[in-house]
Amino acid sequence: MTTVSAYAATSATAPLTETTITRREVGPHDVAFDIHFAGICHSDIHTVKGEWGDVAYPLVPGHEIAGVVTEIGSEVTKFKIGDRVGVGCFVDSCRECAQCRAGEEQYCTNPGMVGTYNGIGRDGERTQGGYSGAIVVDENYVLHIPDSITLDAAAPLLCAGITMYSPLRHWNAGPGTQVAVIGLGGLGHMAVKLAHAMGATVTVLSQSLKKMEDGLRLGADEYYATSDPATFETLSGTFDLILNTVSANLDLNAYLELLTVDGTLVELGMPEHPMTVGAPVLVSGRRSLAGSLIGGIAETQEMLDFCAEHDVRPEIEVITPDYINDAYQRVLASDVRYRFVIDTATLRRK
Repeated sequence: MTTVSAYAATSATAPLTETTITRREVGPHDVAFDIHFAGICHSDIHTVKGEWGDVAYPLVPGHEIAGVVTEIGSEVTKFKIGDRVGVGCFVDSCRECAQCRAGEEQYCTNPGMVGTYNGIGRDGERTQGGYSGAIVVDENYVLHIPDSITLDAAAPLLCAGITMYSPLRHWNAGPGTQVAVIGLGGLGHMAVKLAHAMGATVTVLSQSLKKMEDGLRLGADEYYATSDPATFETLSGTFDLILNTVSANLDLNAYLELLTVDGTLVELGMPEHPMTVGAPVLVSGRRSLAGSLIGGIAETQEMLDFCAEHDVRPEIEVITPDYINDAYQRVLASDVRYRFVIDTATLRRK
């Protein structure tokens, strides 16, 4: 066992504080790496606050992790010491169900993917995440980070990036398709960049126009305020694909009306209350309401390679670990453009 420094939540209401945790010894198929950067995802905050189910405290969050390999197991074939690597939202799965065999481990059903934090590993121990100095992960759940992507920029791609890339690929976004993105935050700004890089025509649907300049700079072709009722009249029947990146409960019927025939609205946020949808809006245009959850390992690697090839990078603000609690408050206040990334230098091995 190796002891490393980390920032952990001790309860749903207490601030995160510095502590130490242990990492397992490197097994035959394991990769150990020093963490250089860890992104802050809104999911971290939901989990820390106990809003998504039971939490075993103390909990070290973080599932957007980038670093450099320091040790490999005796049977590791995919990585070597010094490689630049990343880990996203999960660190294991059953490897046997149809979804795992298809390379869609995020939909593992037996019993489900093992989260990078607050999950239970094969050793029966609770997993701890990336707000820490180092981690040990099975090589099958580790990603290669292309040399052209800096480690700080790579970290948010491992959740925010793949969360947007997967539905865009699945629903065939590209030249000739009209894609709308609801919300221009940590997820939304990546959706705009990726859809633009894929060749789609991109429209941002935001509550107001205050981020319009950013949206157009990031690759949007159009930008509309959803607080203006005229927006829904103007855009009725326009989009092939709408990605909803916000967690607030919206009037989905109004947004579904913006889809063309056979269009799809994909839910990516997790609203607090059940969603209400009337049958007529679906039936009248053969429209679909769907959901999507991150991506599998192979698709995540594909996403990283795509971002390297097309120069797609998140907009980030790098912080030190002692700023994590302030960063959480700013995320809740939508006061970040567009992703906080923790520089873990002070947590790495001395």
